[in-house]
Amino acid sequence: MSQREKIVITGMGAVTPVGVGVDAYWAGLMKGRCGIDRIHRFDAGDLAVQIAAEVKDFRVEDHMPAKLIRETDAFTQFAFAAAREAIEDAMGAGKKTAAPSAEDGSAGAIPASPERMGIVMGTAMSGIDTIASTQEILTNAVHKNVGPRFVPRILGNIAAAQIAIYYGMTGPSYTISTACASGGDAISESAMLLLAGETDAVLAVGADSTLCPLVIYSLANAGALSREKDDPEGACRPFDRNAGGFVMGEGGGAIVLETETHAKARGARIYAELAGWANNNDAWHVTSPLKDGSMAAECMMRALEKAGLEPEDIDYVNAHGTGALKSDEAEVAAMNRVFRGSSKKGGGHGPAISGLKAATGHMMGACGITEAIACIKAIETGSIPPTLNLKDPVSRMDLVTDPREGCSINVAMSNAFGFGGQNATIILRGC
Repeated sequence: MSQREKIVITGMGAVTPVGVGVDAYWAGLMKGRCGIDRIHRFDAGDLAVQIAAEVKDFRVEDHMPAKLIRETDAFTQFAFAAAREAIEDAMGAGKKTAAPSAEDGSAGAIPASPERMGIVMGTAMSGIDTIASTQEILTNAVHKNVGPRFVPRILGNIAAAQIAIYYGMTGPSYTISTACASGGDAISESAMLLLAGETDAVLAVGADSTLCPLVIYSLANAGALSREKDDPEGACRPFDRNAGGFVMGEGGGAIVLETETHAKARGARIYAELAGWANNNDAWHVTSPLKDGSMAAECMMRALEKAGLEPEDIDYVNAHGTGALKSDEAEVAAMNRVFRGSSKKGGGHGPAISGLKAATGHMMGACGITEAIACIKAIETGSIPPTLNLKDPVSRMDLVTDPREGCSINVAMSNAFGFGGQNATIILRGC
């Protein structure tokens, strides 16, 4: 399938458990830093699961006005900070400026005229943290009172709305909630808006903050989470035969996408091309993926077809790789279907592959975008971040366990899969 015009990435922003800001995030990945630790935000001593990947060294007041801080849930704050970095990056602002007040109107320039600037937000659980904490307060309070900001804090679309209001973006605004595929699907939807001629530039954002007892109880009882307590940094083991479940994370990611014509006309720096994308559904089970990986493989193949590429053209795959064994085995089955025998070196093991959630935890709606950023950085630097804690791999594919540098990476694929059978694949190409 041919595209009318190339879609390119001109700005990036990230808030993650291994670094705040794209440079810090990438450095953390390449240094093999692990953001997983015992939970510090609340007392998790009575919970079966007491570890998570919390965002650290994040001063929200450095990223947004005080009034907005008071009105927003953590997922919106992570989204806003990542979006701000991506927009300033796309505008060539360099070092981030000080956070303006709510009154001074100095939000800054955006990459397109307001009516031609869109935003697509991806989130799995939006304001679940606020919902859980508010209900706990309400249950235990003598005076039953819920503040007027409760509903605006928890709505799924509110992060996109707050960003659009702040920057004056009046173009299309969508919020997508496809579980852990939300970030990847936000990128795909952004591309479709651009190719449909609805926008000249789109801000794709993904964010979640789900670290609360309510969510932990549910996922722990479902057997999805690692119950490791004594060795938090070794708790998440993607693609390892001894994988014991995923570890919850939080954060935000954002990228600015534009048509190539628009980006070049305004002299923007182009990081990479969004060459292909696809989405489909297993139509099988609400939490378990198809064991044979057939629909995930079909999603990857559709993205390749859209990009006009063959499996052997892929140099690096950023895998979903949660550390939940059944999920990882299904993803390996899918990648085997796509890449078996596709190695350019004739080894039959396909492209280099790594999974980053052993470092960042599972950031839900954010990971589809932050991991796409990792692909862009891999293309830019010729480096591949490692899969931490991989000792006994479930596959003979080229799973990267140590930082790998000096690589020739021109095309990278990123997968994001979610509950409900959601599959999302994007393909990025160097420019």
